[in-house]
Amino acid sequence: MSDIEEASDTLADVHLDDTHKPLTENTDSDLHSSLKDTVVTIGATVPTGFEFTAADEVKEKLGSQSRISKDRGKIYFEISVEKLSQVHRLRSVDNLFVVVQEFTEYQFKETKEDALKDLEDLAKKLPWSDPLTVWKLNTNLKKRKTKYKKQNQSSASKEKLNDNGRKDRADEKDADEEFLDHAQNTPGLKSVEQNTEKTEEMILAGDQLDGKDEFLNITGNEDTVGDCKKGEEKQVLKFRVTCNRVGDKHSFTSNDAARDFGGAVQDYFQWKADMTNFDVEVLLNINNNEIVVGIALTEESLHRRNITHFGPTTLRSTLAYGMLRLCNPQPTDIIIDPMSGTGAIPIEGATEWPTCYHIAGDNNPQAMKRAANNICSLLKKNQNKESGTSWGMPIDAIQWDICNLPLRTSSVDVIVTDMPFGKRIGSKKKNWDLYPACLMEMSRICRPGTGRAVLLTQDRKCFAKALSKMGHLWQKGHTLWVNIGGLHAAVYLLKRTLEKAGEKRSYW
Repeated sequence: MSDIEEASDTLADVHLDDTHKPLTENTDSDLHSSLKDTVVTIGATVPTGFEFTAADEVKEKLGSQSRISKDRGKIYFEISVEKLSQVHRLRSVDNLFVVVQEFTEYQFKETKEDALKDLEDLAKKLPWSDPLTVWKLNTNLKKRKTKYKKQNQSSASKEKLNDNGRKDRADEKDADEEFLDHAQNTPGLKSVEQNTEKTEEMILAGDQLDGKDEFLNITGNEDTVGDCKKGEEKQVLKFRVTCNRVGDKHSFTSNDAARDFGGAVQDYFQWKADMTNFDVEVLLNINNNEIVVGIALTEESLHRRNITHFGPTTLRSTLAYGMLRLCNPQPTDIIIDPMSGTGAIPIEGATEWPTCYHIAGDNNPQAMKRAANNICSLLKKNQNKESGTSWGMPIDAIQWDICNLPLRTSSVDVIVTDMPFGKRIGSKKKNWDLYPACLMEMSRICRPGTGRAVLLTQDRKCFAKALSKMGHLWQKGHTLWVNIGGLHAAVYLLKRTLEKAGEKRSYW
């Protein structure tokens, strides 16, 4: 389980008005009362193209209206601090941050020196108090959860021994180590928007706190919260500034902005800089004349969930959720991914829509082995810690041929799949034969009139040609344009017509 999922579980168990159970041994009850009515703005990065899908999820689960950013891939919404746990449980967002302040029409000076001087002055005028308090609460809860997890694991390890005196949890530990190794080596999405720069700049810092901000009174040595001895000196927080800049009319670079803005932050708080082992990550997002200053609430992307065995084209969990949400799954629906690879889409579906039945299928035996391992890992994660029993999930994995599926005609409600791009797997030449055959077989198994399909592909020309020959079987809905690892791809929402699928034939 990732740090973010651990934080989510802990946040859900904590009530801000519960004065009988303090968050940590050195947290005052005044912090609870001061946060009860606090409303903050949360920023979230989402898969490009799925901004409205993420906004719908926020509305449904949090009751908050979202605002889509001019910079694609971001949404903003307001919540009370008491709903922080629910924010961490959103399935369509990659990263979260609390907004310090936003400037929609910021006027940059023409010269580089004047523009950077304005950014330095800006850092000293921002309302840091509430965002930093929210960051502290978020950080304390994550560390509290980690501490409890270690205690539970230690207790369980002592109680469960096999005949040879070895720990039964050894296999689980190996799986966790394998997951971390895979997750650390999985590349994230890279933007290919022109004139976009992203740099992370470390700012030199002093060694002492000046104590002028009230927040400094509640930020002690977080690494030893609850365990440190009385009278022990508090450690200075470590930080870094990450600047994301879009636009070609700025007189400065992202590196310049991060350096000077971070220097001003250091002067104001007297924090120490550390590019890797930082406590606070300050975000400076500049999109033409728009500036958003925030503080990161996630250490790694929330899409790093469920998958422990990765393949060459494993889909991000946030993308999988967005695609599933587009087809509006209903209870008892049978949902299949006929080209599932490692099973990212069915696993996400079984987690979020347990009243549906999900089937993962692929013709590659190695991919199906990875999918089976991922399902087993998910079952193990959901295992009851006390009884040792595992709760079942409505999911199965089958090796099959996409062009000859072992499913009855009109037996499937929803088809959601990531089709071969012809890059890492297959080729664009093979897609000209594969795509029409796939669409024909999908139309056979999909229920006429009510069935729907959500298909992702980067080979848009080939897909459009294949779909144009099957207008009597598939009705195209709206199309989402997305960015998949730097590739411009499309997500097509199709609805099955009432016409019965005919015999297989050539369409070219």
